[in-house]
Amino acid sequence: MEDFSQWFHNILEEARIIDSRYPIKGMSVWLPNGFKLRKHILESLRSLFDKDHEEVLFPLLIPEDELAKEGIHVKGFEDEVYWITHGGQSELNKKLAIRPTSETAMYPMFSLWVRSHTDLPMKFYQVVNTFRYETKHTRPLIRVREITTFKEAHTIHATKEESDDQIKEAVRNYKEFLNLLGIPYLISKRPVWDKFPGADYTMAFDTLFPDGKTLQIGTVHNLGQTFAKTFDITYETSDSTHEHAYQTCAGLSDRVIASVIAIHGDKKGLRLPPLIAPNQLTIIPIIFKDGGDEVIAKCEEIETVLKSQDIRVNIDKRDIRAGKKFYDYELSGTPLRLELGPRDLKNNKAILVRRDTLEKIEINLNEDYVSKIKVLFEEISNNLRLQAQKNMESNLVITDNLDDVKGLIDNGKIVSFSWCGDEECGKSIEEITDMDILGTQHFNTDKSIDLNSDKCIHCDKKSKYSALIAKTY
Repeated sequence: MEDFSQWFHNILEEARIIDSRYPIKGMSVWLPNGFKLRKHILESLRSLFDKDHEEVLFPLLIPEDELAKEGIHVKGFEDEVYWITHGGQSELNKKLAIRPTSETAMYPMFSLWVRSHTDLPMKFYQVVNTFRYETKHTRPLIRVREITTFKEAHTIHATKEESDDQIKEAVRNYKEFLNLLGIPYLISKRPVWDKFPGADYTMAFDTLFPDGKTLQIGTVHNLGQTFAKTFDITYETSDSTHEHAYQTCAGLSDRVIASVIAIHGDKKGLRLPPLIAPNQLTIIPIIFKDGGDEVIAKCEEIETVLKSQDIRVNIDKRDIRAGKKFYDYELSGTPLRLELGPRDLKNNKAILVRRDTLEKIEINLNEDYVSKIKVLFEEISNNLRLQAQKNMESNLVITDNLDDVKGLIDNGKIVSFSWCGDEECGKSIEEITDMDILGTQHFNTDKSIDLNSDKCIHCDKKSKYSALIAKTY
């Protein structure tokens, strides 16, 4: 895509995903199509986390003294916090922060809930909006001031081993979720200078956009006992002693929705996996002078059959040219369209058109066309996922020459290299290349990248890790 940024801006507007003209920079309105897309994505996410987490909802406001308790944490967000200083005309005696994230809102309550080792583990999640005073150039769904779709999970454990196991479980959940959406990803352990404020370590998911930049789309953090000590989250052991708990948290945001749009889209518009598409199939009657009523009646019959099978379907009955309907269908990314005209009706046939390939498929309406449609949904999902995965893997390269890194990344590549793991060396690599080290690969994708050299790309010390570096948002 020659001008991805313009394409992305246009598609959000033309496909009626969001309206970014709201009169506060970095905040947008979800339009009906976008809200449905968001809803179906969240349904998939909730179905995964409801298996072993409980959904909760915490207040938006955080007292200043609670936010300030964890110094390292608040320092990571101090330039991004919105503050409420007045209630009506009265100045508050204690400022209230609008949550940038919810650790300092939730953990004082956790200290009240956790009593005994028999209470643990506790696993919660919530889907909320968070607010951050983003000072960089804002981009809809990517870099915003109101994150409207912030899913955060928080867990409490008795031991470090259990918290480490939970990190692996959260990574597995996010992998399953992103696979459902067909979003390719690389998983890495963030360098120590880029971990979540207050965490022992951070695992992150990154994907590659058509403009050659990577986007962080999910994070999983092992918090150790940092917050437990700050907020006095302790439990009574079986030996009647008291110990501080271990905690983890994990987050996803609007960026997942941005990734679905950006990675699967093409010049014609959206291409959406059937699982999350607002409409999974659009019926387009092809009406001429004669036979219009019969065609509409058959379309409505097909609609009823498909709805009875829990397929999201709509009929485009607008009195406009069929070509304009096809254009709108391709723009909105509905996975399948069904065309039916008088001649088709006479032969009891219809034409299905796949949005991912634009392939036309004739179906017999006397046969089990519902099963055929469901098979096509699976094929479309797999095709979108494999196309996206192939594209990212083709842009993943290995080098042992630091001089080559910047040029490769400028050409849209993610670069893998051998690194000693030393912080000073890593920051020097970032300064030389003017790029960001994403992290070291621990939980690899199916295409594992082994160390290609036993020497660090920069300092020639013994390499410990395969690291990734890229241009980032």
